[in-house]
Amino acid sequence: MPKRSLRSQLLARRRALSHDAWCASSHNAQRNLLSLDEYAQAECIALYAPAHNETDTGLILADAFRTGKRVLYPAVCGHHMVLRPVERIEELREGAFGILEPCQAGTDHQADEADLIVVPGVAFDLTGHRIGYGKGFYDRFLHHPGCTAHLVGLCHDFQLADGAIPVDMHDIPMEIIVTETRIIRIPKQAAKK
Repeated sequence: MPKRSLRSQLLARRRALSHDAWCASSHNAQRNLLSLDEYAQAECIALYAPAHNETDTGLILADAFRTGKRVLYPAVCGHHMVLRPVERIEELREGAFGILEPCQAGTDHQADEADLIVVPGVAFDLTGHRIGYGKGFYDRFLHHPGCTAHLVGLCHDFQLADGAIPVDMHDIPMEIIVTETRIIRIPKQAAKK
């Protein structure tokens, strides 16, 4: 199925989630992510502020603060994305595309700053590839030559494609995909950056 068709189909399904279904799925997916050794060992993590019924990240944020991890959130600057530190959720303000992001006062960081980056997506496949919203912000950002972070796709289980999704040369695959029902580790040869 072409990217555009798959994107619109899954966005519609995600937007149709009831609040209770979204809460339950988000809670279980976050618990699964919190169980990862890669998360436990990370000193600095990058999260996202959910939009349009994306899997929530609030439990992860609370745990990161509780355990003393540094937390970064993405901010869109023109055609590029940067990470900025967040010490309180109240520091997030509506930014590009109506998504919450850190205020302008934060220091800009690149992908090489984080030990683990939680990546949203519209669809993922079992080889770690993802379809985003089509603007390419995450793919451009993750191409940073110094990025050694563990890349974790976080989504609802229905966002996992049955087969391979179309891949472009610039697409960056995930190392791990986490849903409310499973943790999928991508074999190294399938997840080459």
